[in-house]
Amino acid sequence: MRKKLRAFWVLFTLGILSASGQGVGGLSGTVQGRNAAGLHRATVYLLNTQLGTATNQQGRFTFSNLPTGQYTVQVSALGYATVTREVQITAATPHVTIQLSEASRQLDEVTVTAQKREEDPQRVPFSVSTLTARNVQESRLWNIQEVSGIIPNLYASDPGDNRNVTSIRGITTTSYDPAVATYIDGVNQFSLDTYLPELLDIERIEVLRGPQGTLYGRNAMGGVIHIITRQPTNSVSATAEVSVGNWGQQRYSASLRAPLVKDRLFLGVAGMLRQQDGFYTNQFNGADYDRQRVYMGNHSLRFLATSRLAFTLNVKHSANRNKGAFPLVFSPEEALVNPFKVNQNALGEMRDNTLNASLSASYAAPAFQFTSQTAYQSNYRFYKQPVDADFSPLDAATVINNFGRDWNHVQVLTQEFRFTSPTASASDFRWIAGAYGFLNENPVKQAIHFGKDAEMMGAPFPNFSNITTNRGESFGVAFFGQGTYRLSPKLELTAGLRYDYEWKEQTVRGELMMDGELPMVTRSDTLADARFKAFSPKVSLNYQVGPNSHAYGTYSRGFRAGGITQLGSDPSEPPLYAYQPEYSNNVEVGLKNTFWQHRLRLNLALFYTRVTDAQVPTLVLPDALVITRNAGRLTSKGVELEVASTLAKGLELVYNAGYTRARYSSLRTASDGEEVNLDGNRQVYTPDVTSMLALQYSHEGEGAHPVRFTARGEWHYLGNRYFDLANQFRQEGYSLFHARAGVSYKHVGVYLWGRNLTDQKYLAYVYDFGASRLGNPITYGVSLNYTLQ
Repeated sequence: MRKKLRAFWVLFTLGILSASGQGVGGLSGTVQGRNAAGLHRATVYLLNTQLGTATNQQGRFTFSNLPTGQYTVQVSALGYATVTREVQITAATPHVTIQLSEASRQLDEVTVTAQKREEDPQRVPFSVSTLTARNVQESRLWNIQEVSGIIPNLYASDPGDNRNVTSIRGITTTSYDPAVATYIDGVNQFSLDTYLPELLDIERIEVLRGPQGTLYGRNAMGGVIHIITRQPTNSVSATAEVSVGNWGQQRYSASLRAPLVKDRLFLGVAGMLRQQDGFYTNQFNGADYDRQRVYMGNHSLRFLATSRLAFTLNVKHSANRNKGAFPLVFSPEEALVNPFKVNQNALGEMRDNTLNASLSASYAAPAFQFTSQTAYQSNYRFYKQPVDADFSPLDAATVINNFGRDWNHVQVLTQEFRFTSPTASASDFRWIAGAYGFLNENPVKQAIHFGKDAEMMGAPFPNFSNITTNRGESFGVAFFGQGTYRLSPKLELTAGLRYDYEWKEQTVRGELMMDGELPMVTRSDTLADARFKAFSPKVSLNYQVGPNSHAYGTYSRGFRAGGITQLGSDPSEPPLYAYQPEYSNNVEVGLKNTFWQHRLRLNLALFYTRVTDAQVPTLVLPDALVITRNAGRLTSKGVELEVASTLAKGLELVYNAGYTRARYSSLRTASDGEEVNLDGNRQVYTPDVTSMLALQYSHEGEGAHPVRFTARGEWHYLGNRYFDLANQFRQEGYSLFHARAGVSYKHVGVYLWGRNLTDQKYLAYVYDFGASRLGNPITYGVSLNYTLQ
């Protein structure tokens, strides 16, 4: 591994030393707004470079000392629709004029990095949905879980600890190795341990549907959610927001982005505090339950050493304090009949601390563009006091894991090197190649204490603890490449391949300790390791039907990493069992269209996915450990529709819908020592229908500083879904209604908002043994925000 990394750095150095021989030019231009007047403080950015600037008071901008060639310019400004334009940069420094239209008159032209380069999502040959910063604010999205239903065939739910289990197109899991990969600023959130669900200072959210194994690798079987935060530029910008609502909801956030040295060094800082009293009441003591307080920071430092070489440091951290995690009751019936009530005697506080840091370097040589990203992730989660494991007022079972920072402290180190074809190239062939590696440590130590009432829950005797120690280590390497060739002016072929190799090692130890005595070893230290590998190919054709219409067909393969089972207290579930990777093959065809001068966007996709060696997780209680086996084959197929339109000035409509039919063609599980046939059962956490209709109206007055009024309403429908493989626990389809309305003047806005306005009661998460929690009740409040840009 070290030799391979050294080889990449040698290639990088040679690329820098050979950076000569290409022509140098520049670009100047004017950005115009209403009445063709120059627009001050518009942001101008050259895609797939580190270069951006802001227009002066006359609306003018300039780039100099650029390699000559073809570039894509993106221009955005407050109150105007974002546009992109192709420009040819020559030594003569051409001048371009870019006219912006008011945001109330046409849709934004967005860009995505779905193929690890910035491009128009309408030209990407698979399904990609994008939520812009404006969308995130107008829909009042505070957590990534809230994109459920907004994105076709996507469902995400919180099992009770502020972490989300996500399904796309019927590809999901309830284990800590996700089936849908989440990235933040290009960094893979390695597992649910190192996951950051809160949304802060967002530039956009990209959702890639279908397997993305070629470029994203492990655990991207269902797709990828990529969260991109705002990065600092030459322009000073700042935001601040205060939100208060029922249930004691409070959220305070602020951000600042500014140049420390113009054209060279840029700083961005953002912070957030969110708290609430808790939606649940604990009948054991009459107090609020699930009281949360979350702190989050998002900081970046960007250095442009030259027009070719740039460095970016991103640091994100989160601290979650939850008094009453896992607000669960015994059954779905109890949850619905007696909503938002629990009865638990163990009242421990969960403390969840996460750190994500990354350093990226980007260099544009004449023959290629090189990117290096080094990332470190850390999560330390423990219960300050024991938490309830029997979800009752009995002193039967509690979970203890506060054994010091050496335990339950997950750490991940990742490194990616990536070479891509040069940004300014006019070649018919675009390519990307690279390597990826990771190191992971996961030391887990946990005790289940059985109290004086333990025998009522089936324990052999009271007043003892089972202590399990599971120390896991793993590393992996991957090599990938993908190329796109223009076969004709209208037809492109894309092909790619990735090879992943992983090694995992697990050490387990078991102890029994009677209260007040020293522990006795029940299972001495035992070690096992396993090795896995996977190939992830991809092939697609993209045909330009018309000036703004594309038809495509894609085949892709994804995989979810294998692993080794941990030690639990159930003797019928032996530890150190190696389960194999899970594989999927996906075929997708689709049509993407933009009509009516960017006032209507319509996308349609059909997909068929077949999963083999399906990993079936089983929760072992009261340990809260997951035992996984390869036990089935799954077939998922469906259709997706996305419509966005500016119907009239200020009136916007969005409709997204998806249908998924996901069933196990073969599924065998064990229950009480016997094999159970579950062939034909539906996939868990997969609504058969997702649908979202949104209408928004905005009106802006006249004058230099007009008052702007905005009102938005959303109708979400989520269809039937099951929560367990046996299909015993089901939530029938239901509707949710959200709304937001307010006014803004100059830099200040005031908005009223509400979610689940009909106070719909529905099951959000049900464990396979029946413990259940509801989705959030009606919430409403007011937000005051300030924006300077």
